[in-house]
Amino acid sequence: MNKPVIILVVVLANTLLFSVFAQEKPIAFDISIPTAGNSWIMSDKAYTSSDILTADGISNWTDQNEIIRKFFHMDTPGEIVLGITSKVSALNSEIEILFKNQSKRLTLSGTKFNDVLIGKFTVTEVGYHYIDIRGLKREGSTYADIRAVLVQTPEPESITYVKDGYYFGRRGPSDHLNYTLPHGVTNVEWFYSELRIPDHQDVEGSYFMANGFAEGYFGIQVNSPTERRILFSIWSPYSTDNPDEVPEEDQIKLLKKGENVITNTFGNEGSGGQSFKVFDWKTNINYGFLVGAKPSNEGYTDYVAYFFDPESNRWNLIAQFRRPKTTTYLKRLYSFLENFIPDQGAIARRGLYQNQWVYDSLGWHEIDEAMFTADNTAKKGHRLDYSGGIEGLGFYLKNCGLTNDHTPIGTVFQRKKLNQEPEINFTLLE
Repeated sequence: MNKPVIILVVVLANTLLFSVFAQEKPIAFDISIPTAGNSWIMSDKAYTSSDILTADGISNWTDQNEIIRKFFHMDTPGEIVLGITSKVSALNSEIEILFKNQSKRLTLSGTKFNDVLIGKFTVTEVGYHYIDIRGLKREGSTYADIRAVLVQTPEPESITYVKDGYYFGRRGPSDHLNYTLPHGVTNVEWFYSELRIPDHQDVEGSYFMANGFAEGYFGIQVNSPTERRILFSIWSPYSTDNPDEVPEEDQIKLLKKGENVITNTFGNEGSGGQSFKVFDWKTNINYGFLVGAKPSNEGYTDYVAYFFDPESNRWNLIAQFRRPKTTTYLKRLYSFLENFIPDQGAIARRGLYQNQWVYDSLGWHEIDEAMFTADNTAKKGHRLDYSGGIEGLGFYLKNCGLTNDHTPIGTVFQRKKLNQEPEINFTLLE
């Protein structure tokens, strides 16, 4: 289908020169980057939640204070041509595109989606880049619906972006430390570690999981600007995302819970028993995490979690659960970092995972090695902003923010041994 001639008025940043481009032939764009999975909304220079970002892209955009920020990654610098796929509600709208310190104004028309040229740009750096889109004037009820940003490049394979799975794409990649058990250690009864969140890394939506194992996980969250939690969960042996479907014989049983701990079931990522305590944990403090597993001869295993608060200098019971159809010690020990709020996926966060130990019948053994892995969002190559390594006396994990910090999956880290065996009197634990 032949497309109409489009006239673009372009204003170059920091200059008073005006140019007019007439596109006589449609540009053959190589890539269409969906707005849905690659954009965040900004207001007052901060990322914010907004209803204008939908599964189909930008829609019902009426607020001039809302700026659409769209990211993509380039492996190979060079010249690219950008465009957008858009439509307006009626008559004309004027928007501004900001990219690589240049500002260009487009007058949009047409109530059906059409491709509009933005212009040619030179990109000199490898990594993530973003386009900001602002609304300037509108004659209709909205500024524009924007379905995609278009890219023409000699090397389209060098462009990385979220192609599908927009919810998880915007949440960003989760990354993990998979710990190597010391030689000869098999029947792990207890797993101890410490976790510290540096200043300004306690981003809303973060789950810093310290002690994970095959059947559950234990860590701390930032649930809102005013609430933080300690969270301990055990998966049911019954495979479902709906906790209401779990048969009675497969349900996780609560044996005991600590003071002010709330317990319930969870779903959507498997199902099981969950416990959490609202606790105002702080940055730059080392908190202790201890989980234990006690298998029985009757076909079940009991799991328990304790949280150490150095300010009160005591171990606090979170919960004790019984998992049916399971007879095991602690296996597949790991830590992870996750963002669970998609609107916060454009903000980076980092945690320090330190001083890992395991306990068996012979006593304590220090863990000093971990393999770096990541989730399916990373494995698909849709997001590259995940990293880990050695920092100070321990390991670190970092993700989200569309940063250029990237660690290959499968990298093995080995930290310096601290030889600081945990001082825990198990008989005094609640």
